[in-house]
Amino acid sequence: MRIYIYTMNWATLYTSRRTGDHEQKNTNNDVVRNSFLRDYDRIIFSSAFRRLQNKTQVFPLPGAIFVHNRLTHSLEVASVGRSLGKAVGEMIADKYKNEGETFKEFYRYELSSVIASACLAHDIGNPPFGHSGEDAIRAFFTSLGGNTRSIIQDSLTERQLKDFEYFEGNSNALRTLTNSFNEPEPGGYKLTFTTLASLVKYPCASIDGFNKNSGLIATKKSGFFDSEVGTYRQIADALHIPKKEGFGDVYARHPFVYLTEAADDICYRVIDLEDAHRLHIISLETFKEMFLPFFANEKEYNSLEYIEKKLTNINDDNQKVQYIRARWIGLMIDKMAKIFMAHERQLLEGHLEKDLLKCLPEGDQKLIDNINRFSVAHIYNYKAVVEIEIAGYNVIGGLLKEFVHAVLHPQLSKSGKIIKLVSSQFPVSPDATHVYNNLQSLVDFIAGMTDLYAIDIYRKITGITIPELR
Repeated sequence: MRIYIYTMNWATLYTSRRTGDHEQKNTNNDVVRNSFLRDYDRIIFSSAFRRLQNKTQVFPLPGAIFVHNRLTHSLEVASVGRSLGKAVGEMIADKYKNEGETFKEFYRYELSSVIASACLAHDIGNPPFGHSGEDAIRAFFTSLGGNTRSIIQDSLTERQLKDFEYFEGNSNALRTLTNSFNEPEPGGYKLTFTTLASLVKYPCASIDGFNKNSGLIATKKSGFFDSEVGTYRQIADALHIPKKEGFGDVYARHPFVYLTEAADDICYRVIDLEDAHRLHIISLETFKEMFLPFFANEKEYNSLEYIEKKLTNINDDNQKVQYIRARWIGLMIDKMAKIFMAHERQLLEGHLEKDLLKCLPEGDQKLIDNINRFSVAHIYNYKAVVEIEIAGYNVIGGLLKEFVHAVLHPQLSKSGKIIKLVSSQFPVSPDATHVYNNLQSLVDFIAGMTDLYAIDIYRKITGITIPELR
């Protein structure tokens, strides 16, 4: 079977070309690791990924009971993503048997590494304190007043201003992975275009994003800042990802993004509830009510009867929750892979404007909606979760207030001292015309902090804690 040429084509949606490479360079001389395994290794050994171990997922860190942080969550999403990539890759390779060996090699053996790598990095641009960190950055820049707002508005284009007012962790992930910051070598982590395209869930610029009236999933949030528009255009051109007509820098989603997104969606819906059970916020019975109905119409090893029988042989409640979680993830991987292939035409035409979870049968969607409602009511609004969100607002807002004021008013004696606290990795120029770059450096610096480091430096610069000599 030959591939029908839709807007996009399975045969042109992957490449081993990397950011920072010359256009002609498209080879990998490593005989042990393919290009996409190298992506995975570069991410997992990076300091930006390692810092995720002290960034809040949902529940505050640290605690007597270990719950998920951004790092453990990302590792688990990568595990699910690898399985999804393997399942879908096998289906594509089997369907298009007449394609060349390179095509079959990629889909049968390498797509799994692409999706695992994208999943591993999907939260790497998120600031401290969970999603409240993103909200805090947005709130700071949208609520500015007086002389500070005047300076910023006079110095930035509308596109640049939206990067801060609509700050988005997804956009910051692409920036973190592709920006060289203060290093001379271009390309950042030098990941493949394929992995990067599989990471950008909302392929549009900040100025086009957060537009729910467009009907496009691409504009639900945003996927790249104005500073990375050129990078994403380069990726889109190489992989033949089309632009959406009638918009600015808005693109169709790369089909692989749906697998990255599905892995994340699967994990956080069950893992957040597993953590809630471990923290005694919900009971085992509640957890079972949320997830066992998914197996009601399944057969053999996925039948409800089989799973309930297995549960009777497990004594510990936490182990029972883990067993249900494992079986549910396996069931959802199978469902998502089949749904992906069932929507092949829409994916290649760039017209699937909803995530794979919303493509589930009506009965399963109702069960997912039930999980969503319960999680909002009983987990995301749990007292300790709200407290960490408020702390995030105060800490990140306070840091931005101090550092932005210092950069915009460098003539003040305190400003020079504040600016010295910014790591040299994030250069701040004394040139008054470099406001956009300087603000980005500050946001890069603060967004890259761990929860504990953000709290520590906030306490020190506000005088809550007096630093000790060391």
